[in-house]
Amino acid sequence: MSLIITGAAGFIGSSFLRTAIQKKSFSKIIILDSLTYAGREENFIELVNGETVVFEKTDIRDFNAVQAVFKKYQPKAVVHLAAESHVDNSISGPRIFIETNVIGTFNLLECSREIFAALNEDEKKKFRFVHVSTDEVFGELGNEGKFSETTAYDPSSPYSASKAGSDHLVRAWNRTYGLPSVITNCSNNYGPRQFPEKLIPRMILNALSGKELPVYGKGENVRDWIYVDDHANGVWLALTRGAPGDTYCLGGNSERKNIDVVNRICEVLDAKRPRADKKSYKELIRFVEDRKGHDFRYAIDDSHAQEKLKYTRQFDTFEKGLESTINWYLENNEWVEQIQGKK
Repeated sequence: MSLIITGAAGFIGSSFLRTAIQKKSFSKIIILDSLTYAGREENFIELVNGETVVFEKTDIRDFNAVQAVFKKYQPKAVVHLAAESHVDNSISGPRIFIETNVIGTFNLLECSREIFAALNEDEKKKFRFVHVSTDEVFGELGNEGKFSETTAYDPSSPYSASKAGSDHLVRAWNRTYGLPSVITNCSNNYGPRQFPEKLIPRMILNALSGKELPVYGKGENVRDWIYVDDHANGVWLALTRGAPGDTYCLGGNSERKNIDVVNRICEVLDAKRPRADKKSYKELIRFVEDRKGHDFRYAIDDSHAQEKLKYTRQFDTFEKGLESTINWYLENNEWVEQIQGKK
C-alpha cells in the first residue's frame, strides 16, 4: 500500500511523515511537495531512501503533474497537508492562497477520485483522503466557548477563507462522489522545525540574535497551542480510525495570551542562554500595530476526537512542550543556520 503525503517538507507535514514512517503501515510513502520557502529539504531529506520513502517535487497547483504522481504510485491513502498558511502573507498577497489551498485541493480530490474509481470494493473500503485544516475557518471566539465540529464557518482572513473553501470541497467530494474523506481542524501548532515566520520560532530566534520581539497590539489575543507531534498523531488516528465524512477537531487544551507566550519564552531563554549583558530578553519586546482582521481568541473542544479516535497528548502542560521546543532550537544550530540562509 502506498501513502501520499502532500506538504511533507513543511513543519507539520514533516512531523506527520515521521509518525507515518514509525508506524510502518504502508509499504511506500511518497512525499509530494514543491519546496516553497517554508517547505524545506532540511526537514525530511535524511528520511528519503528511494524505496520505502520517496520524494516527488510537485506543485499541487499543476493538475497534470499531480495526476502523473498518482498514476505512478496508485496510492491507497492521501494525507493532504500542503498549504499556504501565513495569515500576514495572505493579506498582502492572497492570490497564491486561493491557487494553492483551493485549486490545489481540487486537483488532489480529482486525482484521488480517479484512483478510487478503479479500486475493487475491498480496496474502496480502505481508501482514505485526509484533509488537514485549521480552527481559523471558524472565525473568532469571545471570552467564552470553544470551537467544535459543529461550529459554523466564519473565516476572517484570505488564508482562513481559502482553507474554509477547501474544507467545503472535501465534504462535497465525499457526499457527491463517495470519496472516503476525513477532515481535521487543529489549533495553533508549535514544536521543532517550524519556519520562523510564526510566533514561537520567531520569538526564539529573534531573541537569540538580539533582535526586537514584535508583538501585535498588546498581546492580548488568545490561542490554543498544540504540540506538533500531538497533532501528527491525531492526523494518523484520523487516517486509521476516522469515519469517512466525519470531522475531528484537534487541540492542545492550552489557551495562552500571545504576550504570556512571549514572556515565557524570554524566561526560559534567560535561564538557558543568558544575554551577555545579563538583561532579560523581555527588554526586547516591542508592541506593534495590530494585524488587520486579527481574531481575538481561538479554543478547541476536542472531546469528539478523544472519544472516537482515542486522541491524547504527550505533554500535560503547554510550558513543558514549550521548553522542549526551545531546547530543540538551541540544540539544532545547523538547521537554524540553514533556515536563516547562512549555509
